[in-house]
Amino acid sequence: MEAPPDNDVLWARSLHFKHPDGSPGIAGISLGVRESEILAVGGPRGSGKTTLLRCLSGQVRVDGGEVWFNSSPVHTLGPMAREKLRRDRFSWIDPAPALVPELNVWENAALPLMLRGTGRRRAKVAAMEWLERLDVGDKSRKRPHELLQAERQRVAIARALAPGPTVLFADEPTAPLHRADRGHVLRTLTTAARSHGITVVLATHDPETAALADRSVSLLDGRRVKTVHLPDAPDAEGRAACSLSV
Repeated sequence: MEAPPDNDVLWARSLHFKHPDGSPGIAGISLGVRESEILAVGGPRGSGKTTLLRCLSGQVRVDGGEVWFNSSPVHTLGPMAREKLRRDRFSWIDPAPALVPELNVWENAALPLMLRGTGRRRAKVAAMEWLERLDVGDKSRKRPHELLQAERQRVAIARALAPGPTVLFADEPTAPLHRADRGHVLRTLTTAARSHGITVVLATHDPETAALADRSVSLLDGRRVKTVHLPDAPDAEGRAACSLSV
């Protein structure tokens, strides 16, 4: 078994995964993510971006290949060990915010810290810092149903940042936001990641979002591809062809 590079916080080789119904997910993907790097995983909808993030984060067990986190194998861990890894070292942002309706805003943002055993007061301070930075600090005592969809997503992002994860997996994190809000939220997310040394794996189909990352990889039909831009032709502009990466 080949050991991963020392400077890769995440490293994957020849990942394969099929969904429970037998439909293809990803096939033969290899990549490395360096410490404190922001990596964008691009591609059209249905290309396997979410599936790749779920495999890298241990949410699902791969059918073949290897996933390593800080030189420790994730692909051999059992369900309980993978759950502990996700709770203690990883954070996740979904395209749609999944907040606990019985908790107010700051309690939702502080929940991962409290689940780790952090005291309520200390967890609140950490949560409020990120709620303020994401312009929803004034909503701290409201319940999720009292917020706009975009405000709920900001709370979900604060919840992911508050525990100070080693790796943050962000699956289309600005999908529910209006275009005017996306830039501010993405800048907050990327600035926070860099200032706190958080590694980010960001799935997006939006080229403007991907441009904020340090590096990008592209998927198509569950495989890594390189995009080759063709020169403009009289009958077609902006065409592109894809070929498999080597």
